[in-house]
Amino acid sequence: MRFTGQSFSAAATLLSLATTLVSAQNSSSQLPIVDLGYQLQQASGFNESAAYYNFSNIRYAAPPVADLRFRAPVSPTTDRSSVQDGSDLRICHQANPAWALIAAEWLPQYLLAGILPNVSTTVTAGTASLANVTTAAAETEDCLFLDVIVPKKIFESAGSAAGGGYTSGSKISYGNPAGLIARSQTGSSDGVVFVALNYRLGAFGWLSGPTFQQDGTANLGLHDQRFALEWVQKNIHLFGGDKDRVTVVGESAGAGSIMHQITAFGGSAPSLFHQAVPQSPAWLQVSSPYAQEQVFQSYLQFLNVTSLADARDLSEEQLIAGNVALIGVSPYSSFNVGPVVDGDIVPQDPKYLLNHGQFDKSIRVFTGHTSNEGILFTPPLTNDSQFGTFIQSALPDAQPAVISYITDTLYPPVYNGSYGYTDLLQRVALALAESSVICNANALDRAYTDLGNDTYAYVFAVDFGVHGQDVPFTFKNPGEPDTTGGLVSLGAANETIAFVLQDYITSFATGGVPVTDVNAWAARS
Repeated sequence: MRFTGQSFSAAATLLSLATTLVSAQNSSSQLPIVDLGYQLQQASGFNESAAYYNFSNIRYAAPPVADLRFRAPVSPTTDRSSVQDGSDLRICHQANPAWALIAAEWLPQYLLAGILPNVSTTVTAGTASLANVTTAAAETEDCLFLDVIVPKKIFESAGSAAGGGYTSGSKISYGNPAGLIARSQTGSSDGVVFVALNYRLGAFGWLSGPTFQQDGTANLGLHDQRFALEWVQKNIHLFGGDKDRVTVVGESAGAGSIMHQITAFGGSAPSLFHQAVPQSPAWLQVSSPYAQEQVFQSYLQFLNVTSLADARDLSEEQLIAGNVALIGVSPYSSFNVGPVVDGDIVPQDPKYLLNHGQFDKSIRVFTGHTSNEGILFTPPLTNDSQFGTFIQSALPDAQPAVISYITDTLYPPVYNGSYGYTDLLQRVALALAESSVICNANALDRAYTDLGNDTYAYVFAVDFGVHGQDVPFTFKNPGEPDTTGGLVSLGAANETIAFVLQDYITSFATGGVPVTDVNAWAARS
């Protein structure tokens, strides 16, 4: 998720569940210090060209280690003995399914030249070998940190200066937000305060199941996000942001997380943000307590232990290896872990809660998705009989009549284009897109439209419209290399389209309506 903001009395706050920053080097004696109460935080740098301060790696929760492993986040201890400068980059442990490597092998050829795949879809433990598990230097269990990027004009008005899918991603994933901040400052606007946060991933943040939940907390990633949102409510005014004008932005798992936060506790919890921009809200919940239990038991087997208590006693390196293995062997199109119905923060599937009025009705939404969401997760099937097998594996609890309805009525083997596809891969891709992203987005839009709220939406159909391909446009910075969009990089981001998308997001954050003054697009706003 990303989170956004705008001036001391009017500064919108843009909050992100995944981004990064670039800052110029400055003498530490020249950089401001913010008193957070529990610690003193100095800016890590000041970007001269973009005129913003970067407060990096601010701790928002205690280290989730030792006995706090697999438990809900708690407040950090007070330590005012020294000034924190955010010089040590922290991100949560990452892992990717082995099928992502298979997708990278065949998907570009299919998209660019129409070449049908000739690869195996089999994922085995050997594919996710633990022999050479490596991690980035910044990866650590102690990762509950966030970044605040604030334009100088907004920060100085605050008067606070005393002298940051469910298995991978971080606050530094996509690139720095300079482009977004710059577009937010067009006209007379002071711009937005930008916050980016980490939350626990993979087995560290998304285990669940009956045995696990006897002494562990399901949906830890959601709890981390909520804890960070509470931090924003308490502290963003110190940076010039307005806690009553918080907009959350997220892509893929970040967007799916936003939907879970909108429906958290069935809508009974206090609002922690006021607007939302979920881009491709994606999730396929682990279907049943039995399936969740199987995943947890597999994790224990990879760790060579028999209980969660034993897992808490292992070294961080052992937990990393188990996480890599568990996510690595995920069936094609899945990640083995993710949000689940737990009867607490997720009382039911968010679509059910939206359809039954059990959500935060005070929020305004601007929802987006790409035109070809499913192809990135599509297994390279070669014959129609495999389609039914794939659907059955994705929905193991579904009755045969339901599977037949999906394969014969909703997505029949008719390739003349009348159903929106002309080959088997497009058929699978459409089924995946609608089930894991588009139905989610539509449910959210419909819920707020039915309330009479002004609701906005977009479809990103640029180039191939692959899942994640709008990310390089969201974070486009003129003169800098493009960030990658999803698992497959398919070319540079068009600057004009990037400006339009950035305008839409930042104008929605600051004024509640997505608009742009870019020629030829202004009339469409």
